[in-house]
Amino acid sequence: MSAHVAVVTGGAHGLGEFIVRRLHAEGFRVAVADLDSAAATALAEELGDARGYAVDVTDRAALERLKADVVAGFGGVHVLVNNAARTQATPLMEITTDELEAVMAVNFTGTFTACQIFGTHFAGQGYGRIVNMASLAGQNGGTATGGHYASSKGAILSATKVFARELAPHGVTVNAVSPGPQDSPMVRSIVGEDNVEDFAKNIPVGRLGDPAFIARMVALLASPEAASVTGACWDANGGLYLR
Repeated sequence: MSAHVAVVTGGAHGLGEFIVRRLHAEGFRVAVADLDSAAATALAEELGDARGYAVDVTDRAALERLKADVVAGFGGVHVLVNNAARTQATPLMEITTDELEAVMAVNFTGTFTACQIFGTHFAGQGYGRIVNMASLAGQNGGTATGGHYASSKGAILSATKVFARELAPHGVTVNAVSPGPQDSPMVRSIVGEDNVEDFAKNIPVGRLGDPAFIARMVALLASPEAASVTGACWDANGGLYLR
């Protein structure tokens, strides 16, 4: 597996950084792709056998360049993790058209476009793994997050199925991971540090999720052994959404 190359969008911070570190620990060579190119490069240099890339996932040409640069730099690419996301907790009736389009452009359109670009490349080589980061918000309509964020994540779940069906005959799997509230700075800022304990009490298991475990789920779906799993959504929400 050491020869396999994984691209992680939004990989320099937050959950993306956990995913990058986990994939690297499992032997992948990792392309850390982020708007914050300095942070992406710094993380890549810290890890070794990794590279940082600047990318704006709302720009199709930038995603095309990312794919070409990774193939040129590493000699190939085998895994794509669509993690880049924009989160805003604006009240539903106050979301402007511009804000709706901005959130959808990153979360949904960026994911969809990257699936097209990398999915085509993976199909051409007869192997690939795509993991899309969804969210509990896309399944239950959201609670603490904005309605545009929840809607974008629901769209990602549908796109995951569409691409899974299209790419399955070509050795490419496409899956989603759908985390509930994680013990992360972003969740703590949305909920409020003073409210975290009460917030956790409303989760059936009584605790926030662990981002490091989410990263392990992603790594498992990114592995060659995950060949029989496609079009799936793996939930990790503490029992907040059961199906």
